[in-house]
This record gives sequence, structure tokens and C-alpha cells, in this order.
Amino acid sequence: MISEKAPAKINLSLDVLNKRSDGFHELEMVMTTIDLADRIDLCETAHSAIHVASSSGVLPSDERNLAYLAAARLKERYGISQGVSIYIQKKIPIAAGLAGGSSDAAATLRGLNRLWHLGLTLDELAVIGAEIGSDVPFCLYGGTALARGRGEKLQQLPPPPPCWVVLAKPPISVSTKEVFQTLQVEDIRDHPRTPLMVQALREQNYEAMCKFSCNVLESVTMAQHPEVKAYKNCLLRFGVDMALMSGSGPTVFALLNQDTRVNRVVNALRGFCNDVYAVRMLREGVQK
Repeated sequence: MISEKAPAKINLSLDVLNKRSDGFHELEMVMTTIDLADRIDLCETAHSAIHVASSSGVLPSDERNLAYLAAARLKERYGISQGVSIYIQKKIPIAAGLAGGSSDAAATLRGLNRLWHLGLTLDELAVIGAEIGSDVPFCLYGGTALARGRGEKLQQLPPPPPCWVVLAKPPISVSTKEVFQTLQVEDIRDHPRTPLMVQALREQNYEAMCKFSCNVLESVTMAQHPEVKAYKNCLLRFGVDMALMSGSGPTVFALLNQDTRVNRVVNALRGFCNDVYAVRMLREGVQK
């Protein structure tokens, strides 16, 4: 058996520049991985089928599951006859804006590359990952990166300054597809100042990182799901250094750089929210 960690990600900034001729949106995002992670266990089987199971009662086990799709793409591309059993120990909330499914797919690609002795580089795996989902290439590398295009064009960045990340997920799910269908790019008034966010990371400037965090999808998701705005406002009232929705939501995260404040914020959130996590950002990505 081979096991791989599948860390969640958060968006320190997320911008949508335009809608492309292929129907996708041109994105510019700064993303980083955090130490909230699923675990993927991979075992070869005697038959040729792909079997997916998980600790979650709602995760699909067929082609709708990105880990299944990752295994199917590798089998098809490299003529693999062996089957595989994939078990997903879920820790990342589902449909939460934290790239849980994409990270599961990325971990599956990394793990099967080892299990099947394919000898592929992360760059080669990323080409396959981009066919599966826009966030999969980033999740393959992990760490911190500036992502452009659909999210597949990556420039590695220094890790953020050390701090705590407090995550709170409202008890709802958000459809990324519906959020992007609703978004009107021409109506966006406040675009993130992405170069200044990148500069803040390069200079390890915590205050600037908080100041230049921005997500243009917030207004769309919050209009559809007012609970998301309520969670963000709660975090800000608790005195966090910044609060922002991750991805298309609904998870909201806050940053704090004082250990003594973390438990107070977490305990306050647990009074009305079941999915609350206090985690760190990962300092390194996957080693090539």
C-alpha cells in the first residue's frame, strides 16, 4: 500500500480578468496549502477495475470523483492493466472552496506514479492534472504559487509569513460552476492588487499580506448565500487580522499571528459552527 497526503488550499487573492473564448475565465490567484489534509491509500488489485471508497458517506465513487478520474487517465494514457483500490480518508470539508477533490486527484496521481513505477516528473503529472481540474496542477506541487490561466500556469512563490489560519465552513455547499456563471466580469470594481500581494510574500510582510488579500467571487457567493457574509463579519468582529472567503466558498478563513488569540476565536466560532479548524500554512510544497 502507498499513502499520500492531500492538503487543502486557500486563496490569499483571487482575481477574474476576463471570460475566454473557450468559455473558461482567465484567472490570477495567489494560493497556498495548509495542514488540513485528506489521506489517500492506494493498493493494487488482481482485477483491472478502479475501486474508490471513502470515510465520507456522500463522496461519489465513480467518474464524478476526481481521484477516480485521475486513476482512469493514468491507466488509459500508459496502458496500465492493473486495477487499484483507492481509499480516501476525508478531513477536508466537501464543496468548501478548499480544493479537496482536486488535492485528492493530485495525491492519487503522485501515489500511482510510485505504485506503478511510471517515473513521471511533477511537470509531466501536471499536464494530466490540468485535464482533470483547474486546481489539480497547483495541488500536485503544493506550497505557495501565483496561478494564471485557468489556474494551470504556475509561478512558485515564497511561503507566507508564519501565522495561524482559522477556517469556518457554513453548513451549505456552493457550486463553483454556478458562481462563475453568475459572475459578470465587467461589474467587478475592486480587483486584487496581485503584484502587491506577491511583493508582500517576497518581503515576508504579514501586514501587507493581510491588507492586499481579496477575492472577487465573494460578492457573487455572498449574494447567493448570505451565511457566508455573516461568517466573515463574525470573524472580523472577533478581531482577526483579516478574513476572506476561499475560492468560490463557502469556507471563510481568517489569519492571526498571535497564538493567544487563536483559541478564543475558535471557541467563539464553535458556538454556532461545526466545521471549525485552526491550522498552519505549509512551508514547503512537494519535492520534485
